Amino acid sequence: MIDIRPVGYVIGWLVAALGGFMLIPLFTDLHVGDRNAGAFAASAILTIMVGTVTALACSNSDREDIGVQESFLLATGVWAVFPLFGALPFWLGEPNASFTDAFFEAMSALTTTGATVFTGLEYMSHSVLLWRGMLQWFGGLGIVVVAMVFLPTLKVGGMQIFRSEAFDTMGKMLPRAGEIAMSLTMIYAALTFGCFMGYTFAGMGSFDALVHSMTTASTGGMANQDSSFAEFNAATHYVAIIFMILSALPFVRFLQLINGTAMPFFRDTQIRTFILVLAAFVLILSIDYALEAEEAFGESALREVIFNIASISTGTGYSSADYQLWGPTAAAMFFVLGLLGGCSGSTACSAKIFRYQLMFSAVSAAVKQLHSPNRVYTPRYEGRPVSDDILNSVMVFFMFFFLTMAVSAILLMMIGLDPVTAVSGAATAIANIGPGLGDEIGPAGNFSGLPAAAKWVLATVMLIGRLELMSVFVLFTVAFWRG
Repeated sequence: MIDIRPVGYVIGWLVAALGGFMLIPLFTDLHVGDRNAGAFAASAILTIMVGTVTALACSNSDREDIGVQESFLLATGVWAVFPLFGALPFWLGEPNASFTDAFFEAMSALTTTGATVFTGLEYMSHSVLLWRGMLQWFGGLGIVVVAMVFLPTLKVGGMQIFRSEAFDTMGKMLPRAGEIAMSLTMIYAALTFGCFMGYTFAGMGSFDALVHSMTTASTGGMANQDSSFAEFNAATHYVAIIFMILSALPFVRFLQLINGTAMPFFRDTQIRTFILVLAAFVLILSIDYALEAEEAFGESALREVIFNIASISTGTGYSSADYQLWGPTAAAMFFVLGLLGGCSGSTACSAKIFRYQLMFSAVSAAVKQLHSPNRVYTPRYEGRPVSDDILNSVMVFFMFFFLTMAVSAILLMMIGLDPVTAVSGAATAIANIGPGLGDEIGPAGNFSGLPAAAKWVLATVMLIGRLELMSVFVLFTVAFWRG
């Protein structure tokens, strides 16, 4: 039988910690005099109290005895509960959002989707902008820990293929998770600090550099301006490109580099394929842009292409231009690119490159089998045979990925959205990208004008997509609760 007390204990203390972090924007507000400190004070007190009471109520459990079922509950529970409390400052203070909008913004931030319902960002208080950046940073770190600790052991979406090369998390998960999280946090913090220094040297103001370094390292993409990166200089664009790509690479490879083992980084087929996909899209879109544009294709245009491709492919969601104006081919390419994603074990979003590699390997083996039925062809990944359970997990993932996207798009159209907005909105939510297509939710717009029902649908899909689908769907099966 499932014991929810260890799960409640962990979530309770994590919620209390979230309340403690609310003191940072509170003191920031007091320092700059934005008069929004009261909302953060009330939110912090309520969050700390609820979290502490929940943890104490569940303290009589074996807090290290978290098995497979409890791990599913823990992963989903954290991402379901955190937005409720993360939304409080948006609801109680500036921007005085409705609870629907506040929850949508918090869910978008914590899932590192980056879709926003707030406008006039450049006029908002520093505390609100800082809190949005912090939520994205927490979400990015959390998903790396989940991807490295829980998903391989839970055999979600083929992630078990990375179990042996990352960390051994078999047995007691919780103590091992703390040790792993510390190592990952060091890598994550180093990327964030490097990005902050890069933005600062490129001419970005210190506050903007701080917030954008958090939303870049998390590949979240929430900016401090409605125009995203369009107002920043070329140097900041190049810094963003570098750190968006770095943050979309497997963090375990950075750990191996630090430990003096460089070859796995350069031999990783997922990294090589990801870079090749980026290069191919840049080449094709540059040619299309040059043919479509009336002016000459120079450094500025190439930078726009590279920046926006890096942003969408990693799921960051920054924009430096309205790429829908580049023509229908460009819009279609960005739509497809967003469904590919970055590398597993990173903060990047969407389906991830390795799943497409496994699917291609399985299809290739099946085609060869047709040509030579008397021979046995085994799908391989990085030279190793891939078991049937991994391939089945990947195929199930893709089936649910596109089925969820289709059902979500139908629901959004039933609510009243036009087909382009509905389909691209469903895609950007399930893949946690940020901007969609169309005049309303495209790179030049935002999600503020959508009906409340549509925002709740999209927020739910963000959660499902960020946790690799099956982590959430398994909770709705009878067999899961029977244990």
